[in-house]
Amino acid sequence: MSNPIAYLEGSARKYALAAVKSESEGDYENALINLRKAIELLEDLVKNYPDHPLASIYRRLIGQYKRKLRDLEEKLRLEPASSGDDEVIVVETKSSGEEKLPPYVMREKPNITFNDIAGLEHAKEAIREVIVYPVKRPDLFPLGWHRGILLYGPPGTGKTMLGIAAANEANAEFLYVDAASIMSKWLGEGEKNVKRLFSYARDRALKTPVVIFIDEVDALLGYHNAEVGGEVRVRNQFLKEMDGMLDKMLRVHLYIVAASNKPWRLDEAFLRRFQKRVYVPLPDKRARKQLLEMLTSKLKLGDDVDLDRLAELLDGYSGSDIRDIVQDAYMITVREVFERGGVGEPRLITMRDFITVLEKRKPSVDQALISKYEEWTSKYGAV
Repeated sequence: MSNPIAYLEGSARKYALAAVKSESEGDYENALINLRKAIELLEDLVKNYPDHPLASIYRRLIGQYKRKLRDLEEKLRLEPASSGDDEVIVVETKSSGEEKLPPYVMREKPNITFNDIAGLEHAKEAIREVIVYPVKRPDLFPLGWHRGILLYGPPGTGKTMLGIAAANEANAEFLYVDAASIMSKWLGEGEKNVKRLFSYARDRALKTPVVIFIDEVDALLGYHNAEVGGEVRVRNQFLKEMDGMLDKMLRVHLYIVAASNKPWRLDEAFLRRFQKRVYVPLPDKRARKQLLEMLTSKLKLGDDVDLDRLAELLDGYSGSDIRDIVQDAYMITVREVFERGGVGEPRLITMRDFITVLEKRKPSVDQALISKYEEWTSKYGAV
């Protein structure tokens, strides 16, 4: 397992999407099984990596998936004897007494800004031009402003962090959306979820800037080999809602930032709604060194640790990979503390510790996949 965080997150996502697929087919029992596995993996992730910058996102997903679990259990209990009935059944969740908010609203978004993200200056500048500048000086945009940004690239390169930072830089409300929060088997329910999302966003945008972040947008709105009618209807509803918010005469600050690991699954009709399509690549040497400096700032390094040399050795690794490598190098020193009875403090981290980790840990992104991103960028990129 080259990257435990990416493995846990990716596996949880696969189980969540499998749950969505099973639910769309009316197989609630398998949907429940898959969703429980997704929750278990996310809980392991939060337990083992509580200080990860996206930990609050993972906790929000756990809460959202648990609400979805209760919904599925209720649907299974209420399922009619005839599976051919297309009646819409809406199950209301019970309020716990606190303010009732849609599941995609984050009460406290992670405190991530552009300063916390190494490199990716071209992506940051695109976000500033589309979101931050219009929010700060709308008077400088007499023709209106762009509202959609598609961030695409390999897993673990910082797309989600960029989306959060965009909301923080613009002091905007942050709405986090994925397939599990939208899709439903019940006829018309997926489209209603999309309408609720945009209705809530438009209402909030009258008072404060709003950023809708769609994670893994290709899983929610991309074309697949075997589609059910609900997926097509949800995609069409998204396009309709986006057409409404893209009106240049609309002066509210409502924006969509979408992230994709597989942008080639998105059709051209959808791509046209995103005026900015920004490739988020693996970090270059400068960004790798900057990331190493950020990650090791709270650790004690030996004099032999050469971050320039280490940045060279990390060519081909994602930002998520590099975070894990630094953590594993530190864990070598922690392990030694426990091997001698848990007494004393960890020694300084040496260059040898990093080399030992690199001998066992390979990049999580295949070079052939990088070539595919670069080819797609040459056709559809728009910074």
